Amino acid sequence: MTEDDIYRASTQYRLWSYTPESLASLRHSTNAVASQRVRAAIKRARESQPSSATALGHNGGVGPDGGSGGDQRKAAAAKVEMDIQCLTVEEELKLVGYYCVKCMGLSDFCSFPSNVKATAVQYLKRFYLSNSPMTYHPKSIMPCALFLATKTENHYTPLKAFAGKVPKTTPEDVIAPEFVITQGLRFTFDVRHPFRALEGGFMELVAIADDKARALGLDDEAFRDLPRRTSAQGSSESAKAPPPRDLHGRIRAAHAAAKGILKTSAQLSDAYFMYTPSQIWLAALYMVDEPLARAYLDCKLPGSSASSSGGAPNRASTDDVEKPSSPSSSPSARAPQEFSSLKIRLISTIHHLTTTLLSSQGVAESLNPTAEYIAELKRIDKKLYTCRNPERMDLVEWNQSLRHRGKDKGDEEEAEEEEEEGEDDDDDKAGNASFGKETGKPPTKERNKKTNRDRGASTNADDIFGGPLK
Repeated sequence: MTEDDIYRASTQYRLWSYTPESLASLRHSTNAVASQRVRAAIKRARESQPSSATALGHNGGVGPDGGSGGDQRKAAAAKVEMDIQCLTVEEELKLVGYYCVKCMGLSDFCSFPSNVKATAVQYLKRFYLSNSPMTYHPKSIMPCALFLATKTENHYTPLKAFAGKVPKTTPEDVIAPEFVITQGLRFTFDVRHPFRALEGGFMELVAIADDKARALGLDDEAFRDLPRRTSAQGSSESAKAPPPRDLHGRIRAAHAAAKGILKTSAQLSDAYFMYTPSQIWLAALYMVDEPLARAYLDCKLPGSSASSSGGAPNRASTDDVEKPSSPSSSPSARAPQEFSSLKIRLISTIHHLTTTLLSSQGVAESLNPTAEYIAELKRIDKKLYTCRNPERMDLVEWNQSLRHRGKDKGDEEEAEEEEEEGEDDDDDKAGNASFGKETGKPPTKERNKKTNRDRGASTNADDIFGGPLK
């Protein structure tokens, strides 16, 4: 089984991988369903208020204008439903992105490692694929998602200590939405990050710089004519790379810059939903040092040089790839063509991914908020205040009501079982009385326990291998 097969068996690939079209469709459907439920919840809340019933007019069932009170209530409810302006998909994305940044800041304040921070951000993004901020405010969900990530990533953190670091938050506030979050995550807590892939690639690049590529089965010929370092936005220089002794510094600088991209833009964009961890780290390396990334791909996939294709991957010689190979061609002759085809597709995917990381909606604004961006967030939050689901505002109270409801249901089931046992005991007593004096049999529950012990003893006695050794 290859690593690709292992990743395809993961829940991240099976449940949380989308195309751009399916991802947008899912968000629009979630927003539409949440808008309907919010309007219905606000309508129920306003109808249950006594003041609203008085305002609608109940003078013997006739309103002030001579109409019936029921008709006026329906008209007022319809007007209320029309007056509610729900959030759009774009406004929801901006709000969730802002609280993802706040989650990263809280993680840094608590000195959590990178995997905990990244997992918490992905929990938030996954949760709001099937839930709306109009139903669950991100301010209430964000601390619980971060605390849940400390548990799933095996980073022990006491609940009271964590709640003490969040202003105006009690331990009950932190854990109240935990079950709701786990439901939104479909009870799948595994998140595959690109950090380990980056470290593996960094180790291979260091080995190439140390002239150990041959021992690893790598072709280091591409590194002999390596251009100077450029980013994905700039153009490659024609000058050669510095001497080999400076290659280590270049690799370390690219590693640090790529890791910064993986901690920020990769987390706040939709890269995790549309690409694999290996593609994400290669795109990060491509963004910070394009010639180094192309030389690394030439080293891993020997054949036609990736660096010779320039900025666009389609410039590579595709004639040889599209031309069918003759049956007499040897495997060694077909291997370069296969590598060339794979390299072209891989670089094309990396180009699309770098575009996603650079131009994803709200990433740059979330990382470096401007005054206009903050004003827009305040407007969205003010709008959210008027279109929140009133039944899910206090998650602590709502969670307690669910617990009491479950406890009451359990008490009712237990009472029904005791009642059925009591009826069985009454039947036993009636049967004994009909045959004379009561024999004083034990209750049904105790009699069942005794019967089970006798059955176990008889089983040992009938054992073909004999009873237990003494």
